[in-house]
Amino acid sequence: MTLRVLTLSTLYPGTSRPNFGIFVERQTRELASRAGVDLTVMAPLGIPPWPLSSLGRYRALTHLPMVEDYHGLTVHRPRFPILPGYGSRFHPASIARAILPLVRRLHGQKPFDVIDASFFYPDGPAAMAVASALGIPFSIKARGADIHHWGRQPGTAPKIAAAAKAASGLLAVSDAMREDMIALGMDSEKIRVHYTGVDLDRFRPVPDRAAAKVALGLAGPVVISAGALIARKGQAELIRAIATLPGVTLLLAGAGPRQGAYQRLAETLRIGDRVQFLGSVPHADLPALLGAADVMALPSLSEGLANVWVEALACGTPVVISDAGGAREVVDRAEAGRIVARTPRAIADAINDLLLNPPAPQAVRQSALRFSWETNGDALLAHLGAIAG
Repeated sequence: MTLRVLTLSTLYPGTSRPNFGIFVERQTRELASRAGVDLTVMAPLGIPPWPLSSLGRYRALTHLPMVEDYHGLTVHRPRFPILPGYGSRFHPASIARAILPLVRRLHGQKPFDVIDASFFYPDGPAAMAVASALGIPFSIKARGADIHHWGRQPGTAPKIAAAAKAASGLLAVSDAMREDMIALGMDSEKIRVHYTGVDLDRFRPVPDRAAAKVALGLAGPVVISAGALIARKGQAELIRAIATLPGVTLLLAGAGPRQGAYQRLAETLRIGDRVQFLGSVPHADLPALLGAADVMALPSLSEGLANVWVEALACGTPVVISDAGGAREVVDRAEAGRIVARTPRAIADAINDLLLNPPAPQAVRQSALRFSWETNGDALLAHLGAIAG
């Protein structure tokens, strides 16, 4: 018997932004690879009116095809209107209006059994509207900011609460996220913890870390931090920590609005030569960087369960992270790293401890083995299959 799934995701990559939502795509491809699953991706794009649509990142989005075969899956990219600067509270209704005619047509050809919304906002409320129109069940996954930010904003929190109540099932990226959802009033009986996956074949320890550093033009102790350059990720505290660790090089893999401020901070602390800004790194290049580094550090203010935590561990690289989201579910043994306060001193002490007493890479990797994409796909199939009956 075939399970027909409509995956709804505003976090889906394309040729103009290949690093965007790659974990959503990887999870979706894993599910689609299962026997008896027929999956269609609906990845709506928010585009402002002309002339804004011809500027910056929007211009690249307008060139994406309306429908394409992307990495083996049929991906529809209908457009919905947005007004930059006016917030996101109108996005779910705009998405539903934009995609419903297409979804109705596809549903008429081959009826969908269930809708899988990959992000709580705006995907969740939009999925609720479409599911109601079609008379089918839907599920929503919570990943991080969709709960921690949108779940507490006056203009969006009621929409999230309504979608959670109407959904037949909910997913949380960590047990800590599940508790946050319950704190917002969501039904605990509906929520299933659904951990992310990691490609354990690509993310694995390098044979020789010293040689891996040489190949990248590096030498000495190396710390890497991978994530958007925004205040919430804590790179400022990390840069201040590195300033107290002589000879340690910091690699910042990611782009964002705080880059200029962080570059000035590094120069002010006189460590500009020890802090390298790598920009947005293709995901395919990340294993080599994580494998060469001695420590991966990310002292975030909030997280769901950061994929880079698990990817670093799979590469045999211990992590120094704050007590955010599912941190304690990932750092489950001393070899995996340290959970620290978001202060430069605490971060520096933890990094120094791991540099002086480095755990064996294979021992570090043990913490990541339970986060496989196969396990992720099994759990998602069981969850959606149960919802669809």
